[in-house]
Amino acid sequence: MIKTETIWHNGVLKPWEQDTTHVLTHTLHYGGGAFEGIRFYNTAKGPAIFRLEPHIDRLIYSSETIGMKLPYSRDELCQAVVDTVKSNGLDSGYIRPLTFFGYSELGVSAKNNPVEIIIANWPWGKYLPHDMVDIKVSKYRRISPKSTVIDAKICGHYVGGILSTIELQDTHYHEALFLDHEDNIAEGAGENFFIVKDNVLSTPSLGHILPGITRATIIEMAKHYGYQVKEEKITIEQALQADEAFFCGTAVEVTPIKTINDQTIGNGQIGKVTQFIKTTYENTVRGKNPDFEHYLTFVK
Repeated sequence: MIKTETIWHNGVLKPWEQDTTHVLTHTLHYGGGAFEGIRFYNTAKGPAIFRLEPHIDRLIYSSETIGMKLPYSRDELCQAVVDTVKSNGLDSGYIRPLTFFGYSELGVSAKNNPVEIIIANWPWGKYLPHDMVDIKVSKYRRISPKSTVIDAKICGHYVGGILSTIELQDTHYHEALFLDHEDNIAEGAGENFFIVKDNVLSTPSLGHILPGITRATIIEMAKHYGYQVKEEKITIEQALQADEAFFCGTAVEVTPIKTINDQTIGNGQIGKVTQFIKTTYENTVRGKNPDFEHYLTFVK
């Protein structure tokens, strides 16, 4: 991580080195926080934040699911993100808003703990720095929708992702793929999943996955340009018979998948549909696609 000058914390831009919190902070012990990952890109009109409002909407929703009432409005939080990006003077990078229960009392209930919000940003390149990735079905499962609020982006949900990365250490695999509680494909450790068969895109349906904002973007883009998209249950067997497969997400953007459990998808090359989606997405986030310029919030 490359540090920047400031972090927005509870309404104040603080020097990076000075923005600290107490070791008895409630969320540090119990995982009861919510976060977002947002990217901003260099465009001809200057830095542009991609899909800021949907990210903030989801941050508010996720926070509320764990009983956290944020002391800032949607518009105030959006402006805080813009102010943070502007204060650090970067052309492109990654933004991390985080809401968490602060230091007051320990015990599972967090109702008497203060609500804290930080927004940080820093330079960040590719999350999976490979043209195509080899992935493995994890022995761990995506959390059951009967165990949690499955569509919220809650900090504690990502313990499974940590376990899956440990599972892949010292192997040739680049990322893990989770099945859900019904043995269907759910998502990656930090990504949504698509396959392509006969030029039709399919992605796991909602209800057992995180409804990714990049996922929603790709569905809208694909339909706009004439592709059929299905949201449905997908088995491993279906994925292995697909012509193409890819991950998507704020961090990974659009990352083609070469193999699943060492079985090659399609011909092992980036397929034409995946390449179209990847190129269209990259042009969009960099302000080169007028069809979807409304996705961008320009930092001025």
